[in-house]
Amino acid sequence: MTFAYGREPVLTDVSFSVRRGEFAALVGPNGSGKSTLLRVLVGLLRPQQGEARIFGVEPRALRDRWRIGYVPQRPALTGDLPATVEEVVQAGRLAHRGWWRRPKPLDSEAVEHALVAVALADLRRRPTAELSGGQQQRVMIAKALAGEPDLLVLDEPIAGVDREAQQQFRDSVVHLVEHHGATVLLVSHELGAVADDLDRVIVLKRRVLFDGAPAELVERGVSLGVHHDDLPLWLEHLEDRNHIEIP
Repeated sequence: MTFAYGREPVLTDVSFSVRRGEFAALVGPNGSGKSTLLRVLVGLLRPQQGEARIFGVEPRALRDRWRIGYVPQRPALTGDLPATVEEVVQAGRLAHRGWWRRPKPLDSEAVEHALVAVALADLRRRPTAELSGGQQQRVMIAKALAGEPDLLVLDEPIAGVDREAQQQFRDSVVHLVEHHGATVLLVSHELGAVADDLDRVIVLKRRVLFDGAPAELVERGVSLGVHHDDLPLWLEHLEDRNHIEIP
């Protein structure tokens, strides 16, 4: 799969497949194309060459949109949105029940579980404009979790949050994978909080430089807890192909 903004290539011959129930991390330096790749995967952008497929279909053709939970980098929750934490998280259920139907007990249970998972149950009545940046990020993660997605796509979800919040994030994502069989694709520069839980690490710098087990990267002397601007040159020769797919 290849994508460019105008004549500037951002992704070149990118190819990988994420399996159902897998916890995979996508890492790479700033400007490597990570956020662009996520936008292609969720159907916000279309590749110029090759294809991206989610659950066997092109992302924009996916009818059950609730199957994808997407948390963008630094989501905006400001005073322009006069909503409480709980109201924002409840919006994560709309794709399941439709805006015209009244919430059912199952919807309330999913919202409650999501709030507890990110440790925001005590702040459910708090206006989102009064929250810190890290708390607002957790609200958006809870909204995605409330939808009980089959695929959770997270773009830098723990950037700028404290260690306790990172641990709460880790616990909620691991629960989603282990107990609901969800697939998680995480973009992050800091993988320390989830390093022991990852199944795979995909290193991207306009193309796939590495795709394998975290232990293999560690054995080669690459730390999962540091920025990846200085990834060793041996990654450059690894093979890449022409499509990506999440079955």
